[in-house]
Amino acid sequence: MSKKLEIKQIRSGIGRPEPHRRTLRALGIKRHQQSVVHDDSPAIRGMIEKVSHLVSVREIEG
Repeated sequence: MSKKLEIKQIRSGIGRPEPHRRTLRALGIKRHQQSVVHDDSPAIRGMIEKVSHLVSVREIEG
């Protein structure tokens, strides 16, 4: 069973640098307070690290 990550945007992307906003979009987050689920991978972990101040992450079994 692979581990999954639930990523939720908790802070606004308004006024943030363009790379941060593009990273949120690449994660599939389109609006504030939206949650998405991704498989745990180094690529996803890297994107989360880049915008860690804007999102909350929770590990779920899936």
